[in-house]
Amino acid sequence: MIARPAVAGPLANADRALTIAAGSWFAVTVVGQLIFAAYIAILYGGSAARGNLAAWTSGGARGIVHGDALGNVAFASHLLLAFVIVVGGGVQLVPLVRRRVPALHRWTGRAFMVAASLASLGGLYLMWVRGAAGDLTQHIGTSVNAVLILACVLLAWRAARAREFGAHRRWALRLFLCANGVWFFRIGLMLWLMIFRKPLGFDMKSFQGPFLSALTFAQYLLPLAVLELYLRSRAGGGTRQRVAMAAVLGFVTVATGMGVVGATLGLWLPHM
Repeated sequence: MIARPAVAGPLANADRALTIAAGSWFAVTVVGQLIFAAYIAILYGGSAARGNLAAWTSGGARGIVHGDALGNVAFASHLLLAFVIVVGGGVQLVPLVRRRVPALHRWTGRAFMVAASLASLGGLYLMWVRGAAGDLTQHIGTSVNAVLILACVLLAWRAARAREFGAHRRWALRLFLCANGVWFFRIGLMLWLMIFRKPLGFDMKSFQGPFLSALTFAQYLLPLAVLELYLRSRAGGGTRQRVAMAAVLGFVTVATGMGVVGATLGLWLPHM
């Protein structure tokens, strides 16, 4: 009987820790996104069913504007697409769904890519044509996010068509993070307010300031950076790299959970 190398045990344990850390972050994220989806459905869907479209101005959104038919359609479509993105994105990343129900995975993925593309284009219209809160730097940062979403959709689709499933999975993960930039912005903002107990680095009335400008870029660049580190450690990292990455993901999970709690109590639950 040939003994297994001594390094196999520590490496396997490190890989297991990394898997648990990634799964924990995903679970916390999905819970937070389902709460956000419930907020969209109850506030916007519920108020529309009651004929109270004035509630659509909640949270600084311009909502329904008299005489702006195209903008109103774009805004309503954006809300519906946001709901599809938030609910459908998590389904795409569940390995059990991918293995056991591949048809559901494929069709959900197609719906997610179409919704992300349309939401990006609609968001650009609403921001640059209709107008949105924030300054020019925030608008540029959000526009970069929209361009990255469209690029990830194209590259994920091309990889799937070419049956390069490893590349497809990587681009799908990047797309998931970019498409949820708005969600990351909200939990990041509430985490910041929970830590400092005041709007440090920005003004609440004008919704402008250096922190918000930085957060507009960090909402997708920071998650993408963590993902790249994770993919590299998973692909070729040794024991130390995987343990370090597991620790990073543990910290990110705690921060994400705190942001979700803050956003739920401060932004979503009061309007549900």
